[in-house]
Amino acid sequence: MIALADATFVRPHIAYGSLWPILVIYGAACAGVGIEAVLPREWRYLSQVLLTLGSLVVALIGVGFVAHALPSLGDGAARGLFGSEGTIALDGPAMFLWGLVLVFGIGGVLLFAERRVEGGVTVFAGQAAALPGTETERRASGLEHTEVYPLLLFAIGGMMLFVSSGDLLTMFVALEVLSLPLYLLCGLARRRRLLSQEAAMKYFLLGAFSSGFFLYGVALIYGYAGSMDFGAINEAVANNSDQTLLVIGMGMLAVGLLFKVGAAPFQAWMPDVYQGAPTAVTAFMAAATKAAAFGAMLRLFYVAFGSARWTWQPMMWVIAILTMVVGTVLALVQSDMKRMLAYSSIAHTGFLLTGVLGLRSVADQNPGAITSLQAVMFYLVTYGLTTLGAFAVVALVRDSAGEQSTIQRWSGLGKHSPVVAGVFALFLLAMAGIPLTSGFTGKWAVFEVALSAGAWPVVIVAVLASAAAAFFYVRVIVVMYFHEPDSESAYVTHPSVLSASAIGVSAAATIALGLVPGPVLDLASTAGQFIR
Repeated sequence: MIALADATFVRPHIAYGSLWPILVIYGAACAGVGIEAVLPREWRYLSQVLLTLGSLVVALIGVGFVAHALPSLGDGAARGLFGSEGTIALDGPAMFLWGLVLVFGIGGVLLFAERRVEGGVTVFAGQAAALPGTETERRASGLEHTEVYPLLLFAIGGMMLFVSSGDLLTMFVALEVLSLPLYLLCGLARRRRLLSQEAAMKYFLLGAFSSGFFLYGVALIYGYAGSMDFGAINEAVANNSDQTLLVIGMGMLAVGLLFKVGAAPFQAWMPDVYQGAPTAVTAFMAAATKAAAFGAMLRLFYVAFGSARWTWQPMMWVIAILTMVVGTVLALVQSDMKRMLAYSSIAHTGFLLTGVLGLRSVADQNPGAITSLQAVMFYLVTYGLTTLGAFAVVALVRDSAGEQSTIQRWSGLGKHSPVVAGVFALFLLAMAGIPLTSGFTGKWAVFEVALSAGAWPVVIVAVLASAAAAFFYVRVIVVMYFHEPDSESAYVTHPSVLSASAIGVSAAATIALGLVPGPVLDLASTAGQFIR
């Protein structure tokens, strides 16, 4: 009792002046929930779209101000601070990834807000709980499901917290905050309701298993290091020779993160979810979730397990090779465009893991050479923008029954919609890594850092996988331009300004980052290193 009486309470310090961009996102998400409860139904669509877009733009501007004001730590590489008693790390890479996630979020809102089905409503189901084919679903057919915008904001807020987590507990909470809204969004397709609900259920169940692995890994690492703080874990790794708990816990944590990025053998959910989810949700997930998960993975393995690189890098060699091979081989035999792009995304996960293999300490890096962190962040920019634009184009190809993602239904698209077919061909060529596109520069960057780290066998597999992947990309181009349209061919709907803007910006970035990649590479380099 005496000890309790003499104890003094230390007020925690929270850097609200640096955390306000993420607080804007969460505040807007809560306001969006309030809009659903207060405003009449006919006012909700416009209010939610304006609130969501406005909050994302304000937060993006705020990230620029916060990044500019980050203090230097004096070693010339790291800049940043801990925003909430060590639980949130605000450094250059976090700011870069915050901005990237917000850009993808803006693109996602533009696609979410597109109205193109009968009755002038969006592609989201009017009532999520309505069973397909029932009277309840028919009554809800003309309703607008505007709850998707707060869900999108909560997911973006979770992603921002995920990439800036300073300890394992915060990272787990962020993982759940970003995942739960995505589970719901995947099951809200207005058409193909059973397929969409099946996709959401698979994503939820497998995601729950992966979260369980992650949480068990957190417990093991805490038992090993006596702390969940990344800096303390790194010190324990450097000073403790018995690494049994470390290796097991590291493997458990890797399962949770590799599931989110869609790496083999944890990739089984991706084709079903990408195909069943509304295409706008698929576009956002493919870009933003991968950026957030790789950002968290880089922070965890660089900051917490940086001293144990020789322990986890062999595991990453195997997973990177397996992921590239599985993604490429299975994409070769797909007849559905969304499933083909899903397996393509798996292959690109392998390419990104190739860049992670080049992760080394600052002392081991050659001055002036491109770093692993810089290469992976640049690849996330190029891949995310290309994928966002590609799925936006997929949403435009329709017939009287809705979206048509069967590749054969795209026959002759280049003849009756040459602009749309040309833009989609550009995105496919960029994914294949053709020179003068952003994909080529991104692959060159990650392959270079992997080679400099001695991972040449993985790079050889990556180059061969890239060459094989060109086949299924070119096959789609052949179908669009060299097959004659017939009565079964789909047509292209005229996109609104919203979708056209998302596609146009993605296409322009794909070309610009292929021709002039320097500014974004320099920005990634300026971001510096993670703080410990």
